[in-house]
Amino acid sequence: MVEQKLTNFRASAAEPEPRLYRTLFLSDLHLGARAAQAHLLLDFLKHNDAETIYLVGDIVDGWKLRKGWHWPQAHNDVVQKMLRKARKGARVIYVPGNHDEFARDYTGLTFGGVEVVDHAIHETADGKKLLVIHGDQFDIVVRNARWLAFLGDWAYDVAIAANTHLNRFRRLFGVGYWSFSAWAKLKVKEAVNFIGDFEETLAAEARRRGIDGVVCGHIHHAAVKTIDGVIYVNTGDFVESCTAIAEHEDGTFEILYWRKTAAERDAEQTAIKALPAPRAAAA
Repeated sequence: MVEQKLTNFRASAAEPEPRLYRTLFLSDLHLGARAAQAHLLLDFLKHNDAETIYLVGDIVDGWKLRKGWHWPQAHNDVVQKMLRKARKGARVIYVPGNHDEFARDYTGLTFGGVEVVDHAIHETADGKKLLVIHGDQFDIVVRNARWLAFLGDWAYDVAIAANTHLNRFRRLFGVGYWSFSAWAKLKVKEAVNFIGDFEETLAAEARRRGIDGVVCGHIHHAAVKTIDGVIYVNTGDFVESCTAIAEHEDGTFEILYWRKTAAERDAEQTAIKALPAPRAAAA
């Protein structure tokens, strides 16, 4: 048994073959922000691939970059990794959001194989048509009270900073990651109401367009659900929850919780490394 576990570990230590999906949806990477999880994102891109990859807005955080330049090598590595996937044949479609709204000036153009579009219509393997859009266009705060959106962005930064210090102590005691801001979203009545209203609004927009559903980001709350017969998919984010959406070959959707997946994989590998060396067989 020990020998088999060591063999499996050595095999997994080699460069992994990525898991191939029909489609991957990623949003809210916030490259350029100090809270961006570039190393974990690179790990995700190494282990997962798809025929089509949608970047559903807030890929680059222009709001943060305007305040002060922060672009470490890992952020550049993410961009290069995505361009490499496009060169190898993946179709990469970039739908800008509010934090990278500067990219909306380049819709209709292609850069390094990456198509920049205002929105897209994705057809699933089972023939359903879904609107792919970041979603800020349907956020009344972003549209009509931009100063309040910036205030909310500041409050989110404070929550992220609190998360960082809190989880540093949790790691010292061997306790897993916990997100204060994600907890607050599910506990504070106003936040819960906002998420519900946002989901209903996006579902209504898909219904108005006569299509089957919507894929969006923006609110950092991953979900796959049906709202009054309309498919609603939210990619979540890759700052706290580190989630993505995968479409399988049969058209079904799955939320990939990569922070949890990577932590479980690392724990398993650490445990295998700690196994005693197998004894030589008796002559």
